[in-house]
Amino acid sequence: MPHPQAKIHRMFELVEPIGAITFSEGPNEAFLAAGMRNYWDGYFAGRAAPLGPAPAGVVHAVFYNFADGEVARHIPWVWGKITPQEAIAVRERGSAAALRETLGDSADAPGLVRVADLATRAAVSAPTEGRALYAGLRALDVPTEPVARLWHAATLLREHRGDGHNAALLAHGIGGTEAHVLLALSLGMRAEEFGRVHHLPKARLDAVIDGLRGRGLVDPAGGFTDAGRETKARIEALTDELAAPAYDVLSADELDELVAGLEPIAAAAQAVDA
Repeated sequence: MPHPQAKIHRMFELVEPIGAITFSEGPNEAFLAAGMRNYWDGYFAGRAAPLGPAPAGVVHAVFYNFADGEVARHIPWVWGKITPQEAIAVRERGSAAALRETLGDSADAPGLVRVADLATRAAVSAPTEGRALYAGLRALDVPTEPVARLWHAATLLREHRGDGHNAALLAHGIGGTEAHVLLALSLGMRAEEFGRVHHLPKARLDAVIDGLRGRGLVDPAGGFTDAGRETKARIEALTDELAAPAYDVLSADELDELVAGLEPIAAAAQAVDA
């Protein structure tokens, strides 16, 4: 029997902050020490590394949601300073260290090993077809140290869901920059206030919003229409549906155990950005 979609979405809520600790201060400093010029160099080097020295156009396509030209400001420049293999190692060390610091004494709790094992079972069980970034991560060795293994599993599950989310956006005709506008509106923000797109030239962002308005997804004031809200809900529901196969390997009791084990870890990780 498939797991309830609500439980699949709950796993997204728990996995996201654990995997996203990669983008916190500690891993960023590790990439700066490795020769990166700024945060975004480290972001693209670390996240794209499982794809190998792929050109900017390929990374742009796989990541899906960056505006034209953003990837090319960092790739291939970063590969002149660090190899993909080195970036993978820097990312894992920095992320595991950040998660360990966040968890404090609980990083050595016996229960964490069980949580990492359950998460890893799910993380390495999902189909890779159509999931380029997830497939790249699946090709990497799974860390043996429990905290690093938990972070790695969370990253796999996060990117597996992310690849599916991109497919859901594509199926609904929503481009990457448009997706950020819809996300901003779902969070109760105006698009120009949202971090991923607020830096875009006003004319460029206005054109994206006008395109959504022309499709009836955004109203004249720049907010959601009913159709826009319904489209966003359908995309999220399909994303959860596409993420579900990763958890088929776990029984209902095991998934409940994993959720319970991840909750305090995710809460601690979320507090890093609070």
